[in-house]
Amino acid sequence: MLATINRWAATSLAACAKFIPLPRHSTIQCRRRGSLTPLVLTIGWLTLLLGSGMTAASLQRPVAIGEFVAFCPFSHRAMDDPILFPGMAGHSHNHDFFANSSTAATSTLESLLANPTTCDPAQDRSAYWVPTLYTASGAIIPVEQATFYYTVHIDDAASLQPYPLGLKMIAGQATATSAPQPAYFKWSCLGEPDSSTTDFVVCPAGSKLELLLDFPDCWNGRDLDSTDHKSHMAYSINQACPANYPVAVPVLQFKLRYASRGEAGMRLASGAGYTAHGDFFNAWQADALANRLNCLRKLVKCGPEGFAGADTRFVYLPLLSK
Repeated sequence: MLATINRWAATSLAACAKFIPLPRHSTIQCRRRGSLTPLVLTIGWLTLLLGSGMTAASLQRPVAIGEFVAFCPFSHRAMDDPILFPGMAGHSHNHDFFANSSTAATSTLESLLANPTTCDPAQDRSAYWVPTLYTASGAIIPVEQATFYYTVHIDDAASLQPYPLGLKMIAGQATATSAPQPAYFKWSCLGEPDSSTTDFVVCPAGSKLELLLDFPDCWNGRDLDSTDHKSHMAYSINQACPANYPVAVPVLQFKLRYASRGEAGMRLASGAGYTAHGDFFNAWQADALANRLNCLRKLVKCGPEGFAGADTRFVYLPLLSK
């Protein structure tokens, strides 16, 4: 065990001494030439693990993170919903739309593919939307940053398949009359521990209100939509897909940061904080999505540039949780 740590430390010391740049998302950072403080702290932590029964094999397991991301700023706002009210302009509560600049009640896969996007990468022409957030006085609280993460929750990451073009998904319950269980949303505060899966939170001064939404990751393999817009999809259970939903797809997570720390009396266009929900209409360029699936299958953390531009070297640390 000690020999393993010594070899790892020697390699890391050499890298830091020469200031070899590590991956952008790396846990270990050599912040300036000769600065070994993070390394020393890490070695001390590893040494403490010797008494915990941690084996050399477990120390060599990679951090199990597979992820890619799309940064898609706010595009427009409208009382449209092309999933719940297709072709019926103005029939929905107000929504904030991200990514595809053309999303409207009349949107189709063909119209999304033919129109521009706010996203980085530009190959993501999908439509993402959430209900508009208001103050107690009725003023709109805008989203100032929208990030859409794609990750993996199943054990067999190699079995993941891309979303089919035109797939429609909803997370959350717009018509909820009380906090749903389980909740697939969370209101939280940037850089603070405050969070809730039942209602809004008001964040400390200097923080910002955030909304996280997790989408289902198992598909029935047949339908791009369903009558209730949900029953063609399911959430994985114990890191595996249910038998009736055999096709594992990426987990999509919305992470929205609002231009406010929140306040008493806020409401969504759909109602209380527990009516938080999001919609997704897939219009990713097929080859771009297939490329990024490698990030999840190989458990590599990629940026918006996708797999080809990612540094695929693993940072080996104990796998404490998955």
